Amino acid sequence: MNILKYKKKKNGQYELMLESGEELSLYEDVILNFDLLLKKAINDKDRDKILKMNQEYDVYYVALKSLKSRFRSVKDLKELLLKKQYPEEYVNQAIDKLLKQGYLDDCSFAKAYINQQMITTSKGPFKIERELLDKGVSSDIIYRELAVFTKEEQIVKIEKIATRLIKSNRSRGGMVLRKKITYDLQNLGYDVSVINEGLANVEFSDTKDIQKREYEKLYRRLSKKYSGRELEFKIREKLYQKGLYYED
Repeated sequence: MNILKYKKKKNGQYELMLESGEELSLYEDVILNFDLLLKKAINDKDRDKILKMNQEYDVYYVALKSLKSRFRSVKDLKELLLKKQYPEEYVNQAIDKLLKQGYLDDCSFAKAYINQQMITTSKGPFKIERELLDKGVSSDIIYRELAVFTKEEQIVKIEKIATRLIKSNRSRGGMVLRKKITYDLQNLGYDVSVINEGLANVEFSDTKDIQKREYEKLYRRLSKKYSGRELEFKIREKLYQKGLYYED
């Protein structure tokens, strides 16, 4: 079947107009591989091979484009391509090709991911590790690359996080507040022993303003039900639960 017209498209493909009226969008690599610029025709024998190779290139270039937009792990990329309903055979071929070319590398991905999380988030090493495992990165790679997140840097982060949480606190004080912050830091992925070191130089003294505000809030609420010594006892009990102590 003769090719009547070639038209270059923006995405690295050419639109071929066949004498039957059919239009094919083929990648330049495919056109060159089958010498279509010289032959100016597509025979029935080669047609299926051409379309198969074109889809293989389509998967490859979509994968390459996604890697240019941001780093991805091998697992991330494979899931992305399969969601686009590409045949798994072509997906695996594209991934193998990108691995050999060095465009796809879990080690480089882990390094970039860890640095980005350290700079832009409050996450600790355990949480970063869990996220990388979910992305299919091997534990060996994670262990090696996470060495950059030193204990000293974790302590500095812990102090900053704790200071910020103390300043934003409006209802807790003393050991209650310390326990709450310790719990929050564990959820962020820090080891409790490192947390304790980081909190050693952080001030958790009760804040008079918080004490007074909480006392008045509790008084307004509890005075509807209690009075006298019982009211005072209930207020102080609630304050104690928050790690606060109030003296007139």
